[in-house]
Amino acid sequence: MSVSYKKIFKLLIDRNIRKKDLKEMASIGNSTMTKLANNENVIMEVIAKICTALKCEMGDIVEIIPDSGEGK
Repeated sequence: MSVSYKKIFKLLIDRNIRKKDLKEMASIGNSTMTKLANNENVIMEVIAKICTALKCEMGDIVEIIPDSGEGK
């Protein structure tokens, strides 16, 4: 199973928010933004900060992608 954060970046575009602005709003660093851009795991605290800053739910910014063959 993997995680996709494409929804975060789509939401930023829809709301006309720059990545730099999100970093400031959510108090997250450059390395965290890089992890998000590369769909790497980040801790739940970061997801909570982003949700709070964007006033959204976790499902609005994170997508769980099952591996092929999972669930069979």
